[in-house]
Amino acid sequence: MPIALTLDVDSFPIAGRFVISRGAKTEARVVTATLRDGDAVGRGECVPYARYGESVESVTAAIEGVRAALEMGADRAALQRLLPAGAARNALDCALWDLDAKRSGRRAYVTAGFPRLTPLVTAYTLSVGTPDEMRAAAMRAADRPLLKVKLAGDGDDARLAAVRDGAPHATLIVDANEAWREETLEAQLDACARYGVALVEQPLPAGKDEMLARIARPIPICADESAHETGSLDALRGRYDAVNIKLDKTGGLTEALAMATAARKMGFEIMAGCMVGSSLAMAPATFIGQMAGFVDLDGPLLLAKDREPGLVYEGSTLMPPEPALWG
Repeated sequence: MPIALTLDVDSFPIAGRFVISRGAKTEARVVTATLRDGDAVGRGECVPYARYGESVESVTAAIEGVRAALEMGADRAALQRLLPAGAARNALDCALWDLDAKRSGRRAYVTAGFPRLTPLVTAYTLSVGTPDEMRAAAMRAADRPLLKVKLAGDGDDARLAAVRDGAPHATLIVDANEAWREETLEAQLDACARYGVALVEQPLPAGKDEMLARIARPIPICADESAHETGSLDALRGRYDAVNIKLDKTGGLTEALAMATAARKMGFEIMAGCMVGSSLAMAPATFIGQMAGFVDLDGPLLLAKDREPGLVYEGSTLMPPEPALWG
C-alpha cells in the first residue's frame, strides 16, 4: 500500500505581537505534512520564512513536487537529495521520523542515538519595544532563568538597561536579527557586556559579517541567519563562537543532527532554536536541545493557542515530547 501524503496550512494566534527588527506578526502560519501508512501516521510542521524567500505557497508547491516519490516510499536519505535545506524538507523529514517511530514502535530519540531525553530549560523571548514596554515585559518574566531579548539597532542600550532593571537576576541572550552596523558594533557589544549578556545572536547581516573576525569579542557571538546547514559551518570559523541550529533552516532533523555533530567537532557552541510555531515543530528540535548549551524552544509559550496534545512546559522547563504528539 503506498504512503498517503496530506498537507494542511494551520494558523496559530500569537499572544499579543511578536516583534523583531524586521517587523511584527500576530499569527504563526505553518504547513503541516501528514504521512499515513496503514494505521501508522507521522506528522511534521514547518514555518515558511520570508527572510529566506519562502512562503506558504512556495513551500506547499515544493512538497507537492516530491509527492510521487514520497508516496512510493522515498525515505529520509532520499529526501535529502530530493529537496534542498529549508522549510519544505523540514516538514517532510520530521514526518518521516515520526512515521518510522509509529510503524516500528521504536521511539525516535532511540533511533537518533540518545539513551533518553532530559528536560530542557528554554529561553523566553521579549519582543522589541520601547524601553518602558520592554522593562514591563521583563518584570512579567523576571522569574524565568533565561530571557532572549530582541533588539533593533538605535536605542538598544536603553532597551537593555530597561530589561536588566526589570529582570535583574535572569541570564540574558541578545538577538539583533542582523540589525546592527559595523560602525557601532563594538560599542554595542561593550554595552551587552556591561549588562551581563551571555550570548549575542547575529549582530551583522549575513554575508556582511567579516568584521567579526577582526575585533575582540567580549561576549560569545552566535550565527543564526549566517548558519543554515553543515556546509555553511566552514565560513563561520573565526567569526562566530556558536551556531543557532533551527530545523526550518537545516531542512529537518536529519541534517540538524549532522550539523550539530559537525559543529561540536569544529569547536562551536550549539544553540537549539526555532521559528514561532506549535509544539509539533518544537518536539523534534528537543533532540538538538540535548546537544546544546543554549535552548530557545519557546514557540508554544508565545502562542495564544497551541496544538493538543502539546508539549508540557513547567515555567521555562520543557519536558520531552510524548508519542501522541511526535516521535
